[in-house]
Amino acid sequence: MTASRVRLHVEDTGGTGRPVVLIHGWPLSAESWKAQVPVLKDAGYRVVAYDRRGFGRSDTPADGYEYDTLADDLAGVINDLDLRDVTLVGFSMGGGEVARYIARHGEQRLHSVVFASAVPPYMLKTDDNPDGPLTQAKADEMKQGLERDRDTFFDGFTKDFFSANGELKVSEKERQEAIALCKQSDQTAALGCMKAFGTTDFREDLEKVTVPTLVLHGDSDGTVPYEGSGKRTHAAIAGSEAVVLKDAPHGCNASHAEQFNAALVAFLAK
Repeated sequence: MTASRVRLHVEDTGGTGRPVVLIHGWPLSAESWKAQVPVLKDAGYRVVAYDRRGFGRSDTPADGYEYDTLADDLAGVINDLDLRDVTLVGFSMGGGEVARYIARHGEQRLHSVVFASAVPPYMLKTDDNPDGPLTQAKADEMKQGLERDRDTFFDGFTKDFFSANGELKVSEKERQEAIALCKQSDQTAALGCMKAFGTTDFREDLEKVTVPTLVLHGDSDGTVPYEGSGKRTHAAIAGSEAVVLKDAPHGCNASHAEQFNAALVAFLAK
């Protein structure tokens, strides 16, 4: 499928159910939704998941790894499939696409949105964003680590991704599968998107969200801590719901799939 003249790998269960579009986290692919797709399909929804440009099985252009372009890619998927009454589910970095899509393309095609372990409203800690959970020093350390040695970086990143309070919450096999997805990422894309999710301010974007909203987050997320992200997004969007999963890490859609799916299906049914 072509979006913004870049070929994106799109998976679509088809059917007549209301569409749910899944937007994956960094630096994974649509494969990271494998615990959700069959459950949502069985619940009667049409499930669409795609690989972000530069990741998984999609094209790897030299640029376009900032949120305006990434949100336009999402719009391309929705428009190409002529999806309407859509629920967008953005995980981690994917929550940024949800917010920026609404700011750039409006809510006409949307039914509701889900911010899952998501980076909005603004990760970087700055003078005017003192509650941002990402310090400039940590952002620099991540960038240097990825540039220096991808394998070592992804090994450490996935441990943090799936750990709550120092305890790995998935099997080692599942972690290795995630590392394999990480390694599919193009390096230019991985670095560009790392900068994007770390430094993009979504506070004004969230002001434009009026459709029903679920914030779904692990209480022990060490990668995108709830206090600095999900909790603030919940506060910023009037009428939004928040479900906080106990003892759950960043990758709670895998580690706590049953609870994650139950919260998601319950929200979709409203």
